[in-house]
Amino acid sequence: MDQKELTEIFRKLGAEDPEDWARSQIKEGIPQLARFLFLRQAWRCVVPEDDPGWIDETISMAVRDPNEEYAGAGHALASLRKRGATDEELTDLVRGTQAELLFQICCLLDDPGDLAPGVANVNWALVQTDDEGNVLKTIGGLHESVIEMDPTGREMRPRGAG
Repeated sequence: MDQKELTEIFRKLGAEDPEDWARSQIKEGIPQLARFLFLRQAWRCVVPEDDPGWIDETISMAVRDPNEEYAGAGHALASLRKRGATDEELTDLVRGTQAELLFQICCLLDDPGDLAPGVANVNWALVQTDDEGNVLKTIGGLHESVIEMDPTGREMRPRGAG
């Protein structure tokens, strides 16, 4: 695939600056399409800023089964709402925490950190594979692009920030 075709794919996928993503993949050999797709999918796991329906859903699940896994989140959300927290505030808090976790996991993929003696040689990676599962390329440096992939376009800055 040439740079023009790749640029068009990035454009159709909604990438900010599709030419830059494509150029980097072609010129530097970085699997940018795989990086972009992984981060786009990962961001879809972060609660959306403009749909607070997740709050009611989380609270409802906790009410239905108060001892189920993750029910504590529903109980906490209900309590915070009773104390006056707005859906916007709750969403911003959870979104920020989830985005930070995404960033930390992406860092962890590149560097496992301090491991115990005897297992310090354990490493892991996110890799791009072919249809048979054969590794094509390691997808590294994801943490560098987490914030720029924020679907709001604000790179996790507060609402109303310039």
